[in-house]
Amino acid sequence: MRYPVETFSAEERRALEPHFSNLDRPVFALTNLPEVVKGALFARYSRYQGTLRRLYLDEFAADVPEGSRPFDGAGGERAAQLYERIFIGYGDDSVAQLGGAHLACEWVSNVLTKILQRGRLAAYLEQSTRYIPYDAPIESDVEPGAPGSWRYWRDDALGPEFGVAMDELFTIYSRTLGQLRAWAEQRWPRGEEPQGAWERSIRAKALDLLRGLLPAATLSHVGIYASGQAYEQLLLRLASSPLPEAREVGAMAERELGAVIGSFISRVGRPDRGGEWISYLERRRAETERWVGRLGLDRREGAAAPSVELVHVDGDEDLLLAASLYEATGLPEAEIASRISTLDPIEREGILADLVGERGNRRHRPGRGWEAVRYRFEIVSDYGGFRDLQRHRMLTCQWQSLSPALGAGVPEEVAEAGAGDEYRRALEISRAEFERLEATGMPEAAPYALCLGYRIRYVLDMNAREAMHVCELRSGREGHPTYRAVAQAMHEQISAVHPAIGAAMRHVDSTSEPRLERIMSEIRTHRKRAALAGRP
Repeated sequence: MRYPVETFSAEERRALEPHFSNLDRPVFALTNLPEVVKGALFARYSRYQGTLRRLYLDEFAADVPEGSRPFDGAGGERAAQLYERIFIGYGDDSVAQLGGAHLACEWVSNVLTKILQRGRLAAYLEQSTRYIPYDAPIESDVEPGAPGSWRYWRDDALGPEFGVAMDELFTIYSRTLGQLRAWAEQRWPRGEEPQGAWERSIRAKALDLLRGLLPAATLSHVGIYASGQAYEQLLLRLASSPLPEAREVGAMAERELGAVIGSFISRVGRPDRGGEWISYLERRRAETERWVGRLGLDRREGAAAPSVELVHVDGDEDLLLAASLYEATGLPEAEIASRISTLDPIEREGILADLVGERGNRRHRPGRGWEAVRYRFEIVSDYGGFRDLQRHRMLTCQWQSLSPALGAGVPEEVAEAGAGDEYRRALEISRAEFERLEATGMPEAAPYALCLGYRIRYVLDMNAREAMHVCELRSGREGHPTYRAVAQAMHEQISAVHPAIGAAMRHVDSTSEPRLERIMSEIRTHRKRAALAGRP
């Protein structure tokens, strides 16, 4: 097809070239523009008859000061004012989806990382306890070369006992990590695999086995990319949290985001907008807690063992088939479903298999028809495994507060390595400090003290398409044993109620033999790097 091509004068081209990746094709990117200007451009675009480049020339270019970086100083103020006029004039929250920012939140606890990552419409990367050892203190920033402190959240309000307990947990972790690594080297001696891959897998095995000793107060770094709308919700969530750390980090985030996308989050600081939202969230939490108490539900109980239970199923394989065929027909869904109901079971299975296709790898997934069926699982697993599963934001995840009520286990291989007693001692130190914090009136802060090996109860509610993704990804042999077991159990229970759907999840790894879970992944990575470098 021949697309229309705009013509621009030499002067117009000079104004456009710094900000558009090309001036003569119908697909282009915006460059060297602040996020607020991009948002304002696209917001105005929806009600402008011409093209985006012409819109820039007509309504934005005049605000670029001559001889300076675009939209600095007064020019930036004019762009922000334009955004405000559009936002107020259109009254549409979607305008705040049209620009975003990268935000780093460093030295935050593992408790706070779950609050930061609760929003769906954002991208997150978090420092991993599976890849990074926490066996060395942070270097002192007061006296260079002086002994530093272990990497955990600190607050004077938690009392000196908290610091003593955390220091001991990290000391046990640091001392035991070397012991576990030496044991793993003997348990899985190097064979024909590359030296680097073997060493990394040994290190990873030791980290996997011991991450349950790290407390939820362990510090991490989180990188976020989100739209203005998503940041607005994040800031409201942090400001209304009962956790002091959340409010403190939220205030810092609001200040930093205000410097780069201030117009997008301007409502947060307004008493009649953000103030009312925050009050609403606080009241909602208070009412929930009040009714939990009135109904006698303010207890912690349950079997102190890992579990995965499919508690509700919505839809069946016939509904999934009808939804999968829907877009290719011109008929109402009821008529499609009626025709499917006349088929025998073998025909239905055959159609479903054909629609799913060969699926050469787990990234080949069926279409949105698979979203017609839903599964709701209630899971009890250690907190470390929950942290990985919670990151699947397309599903609905709800979790209860972390406590010692559901217990914690000692990994068999830790006991085999001779470190079982130290592991149990760490769990007991952790539990005792949790109980002390709770008894002193700090229930929100008490989870800081608990090791990641303690169990938590949570719900994962997902459609069949997301279930395929979760079960296949998290059952992979390079994964942590905790969430591998959860993914395998989820797949088994889905297969029991919907055999054809379970059979389509053909990249679920159901193996469980003892091995170095990530060595095959490390070997594949080594081979890819060698191929890129041209080595055998």
